[in-house]
Amino acid sequence: MLNNTDILETIKMIQEENLDIRTITMGISLLDCISPDIEKTCARVYDKITRVAQNHVKTGKDIEKRYGIPIINKRLSVTPIAAILATACDPVRLALTLDQAAKETGVDFVGGYSALVQKGFSPGDLELIKSIPDALSVTERVCSSVNIGSTAAGINMDAVRLMGDIIIEAARKTADNSYFGAAKIVVFCNAVEDNPFMAGAFHGFGEPDAVINVGVSGPGVVRAAVAKMPDANIDQIAEQIKRTAFKITRMGQLVGSEASRALGVPFGTVDLSLAPTPAIGDSVAYILEEIGLEKCGAYGTTAALALLNDAVKKGGVMASSHVGGLSGAFIPVSEDAGMIAAVKAGALCLEKLEAMTAVCSVGLDMVAVPGDTSPEIISAIIADEAAIGMVNNKTTAVRVIPAIGMKEGEIIDFGGLFGSAPIMAINKFSPLKFINRGGRIPAPLQSLKN
Repeated sequence: MLNNTDILETIKMIQEENLDIRTITMGISLLDCISPDIEKTCARVYDKITRVAQNHVKTGKDIEKRYGIPIINKRLSVTPIAAILATACDPVRLALTLDQAAKETGVDFVGGYSALVQKGFSPGDLELIKSIPDALSVTERVCSSVNIGSTAAGINMDAVRLMGDIIIEAARKTADNSYFGAAKIVVFCNAVEDNPFMAGAFHGFGEPDAVINVGVSGPGVVRAAVAKMPDANIDQIAEQIKRTAFKITRMGQLVGSEASRALGVPFGTVDLSLAPTPAIGDSVAYILEEIGLEKCGAYGTTAALALLNDAVKKGGVMASSHVGGLSGAFIPVSEDAGMIAAVKAGALCLEKLEAMTAVCSVGLDMVAVPGDTSPEIISAIIADEAAIGMVNNKTTAVRVIPAIGMKEGEIIDFGGLFGSAPIMAINKFSPLKFINRGGRIPAPLQSLKN
């Protein structure tokens, strides 16, 4: 349990170093809402969400007041909607139902407009994926994800090819809203069932009927801790990060336990991921620079990020009975002031970001690309990132925003936690023939690894 010293130290972190709980996310199973009649399914979905989550936001606010801990987002995740679709129905009806339920409960976002297609498509999967641009253009709080690969199954290249078109269409349909439809789509390899973060959260099939998962934050706290050690060696830096991650995670454990008790819903996991914000100092990139890089993206960045990610996990896992989700260090370009500065300075490019994703969670996140980027290039970016996840048996993802009508070097302003994204240069040599071959990249060997 936390003692008074821990609490006082946590208060200092909150007041001076941007520490917060990024999200408490309630996962809700919708498997008992399935009906061959879409109207009945929608009614059951709305009734269950609004009943189970009716006190979710209030509970989060009560915990904020009681402990003085900022909880930035209160969110929901649901069973992948493709799994509950009746045949020959309009998935957008369910998206609108999710949006209405999210507004009624007061949550910021609801994740789970999702399909898991790593080995192939069911009719419901295809219906849902094709509907994503329309669904995200007519809803405010619905987020979507598609899992196109896994270490066990390989990579579904037909799904990869399809998602290039879907992402561009989602950006086009929300061009009057900073292409925000594309910002609410994540394409995964090795998606996890207990992720509390958007846009990729969904309620997995192995989860309870309802569950509370917590996502912590804390890049500013880690940076401040490292800044106090200008002459330390790497071993000492790693130890300091571990100790700091332990303290951050204890706060997440406290919040999750309190929310679980108040709501009468099981406590699932604490996700250890360092989630940055556009606030000055609250940046993963600035941690890496504090470790000793002139600018994030310089040679050595991948090694420094590997050190950070490992130390965060080792420290956090001792602080909570149940650690899960993604757990690492997010490197979203638009949401991290240091990443934005590094891109603008020319230190950080898309290829370096891809290399960094091999050692952190989760992947190419909130990356804006020129509006004339072709669907096959988007698909190839997804395929590359999925290959990193598949071979390394880790979760990887792509959340890329084609800025229709905009060019490299221009800035998209999303506002709030989503920040602003400089449009990054891309390699324009064509992968069209590779992407159009379709089929499935076979799963890697699970033995004989060197």
